[in-house]
Amino acid sequence: MGREKGTRVERELISILWENGFAAVRVAGSGSMSFPCPDVVASNGKITLAFEVKTRSKLPLYLTYQEVKELVMFSNLFGAEPYIALRMPRKEWYFIRIDALVRTSKGFRVDEEVISLSVDIEEVLGKSKQVRLF
Repeated sequence: MGREKGTRVERELISILWENGFAAVRVAGSGSMSFPCPDVVASNGKITLAFEVKTRSKLPLYLTYQEVKELVMFSNLFGAEPYIALRMPRKEWYFIRIDALVRTSKGFRVDEEVISLSVDIEEVLGKSKQVRLF
């Protein structure tokens, strides 16, 4: 994603999190440090979240093995729930759990099937639980 567009969607997510009672920050240097760090970290004192934020105009979205591994590694050490936060134009946010990602030879893929397993912001924030029929 372009740096400017990436920054804009990260800030949009941070705004949503603050409006819902979570302290949230962009992590300086995410993607450019030798230590694993997500794009956005948030907590309300009860729930701690770590997000790798992506924006795409169409699917599929491909993620490298390394970026997912680093998100999980950081989240495990920090006590956070890891999510891929995907923003597509004129659509709602999609929050994807790591176990919903499709493994590929080079990493992971987010496609329509994975999107159907995503959760909404209310569930991420612990405000509701989506009911799935299958």
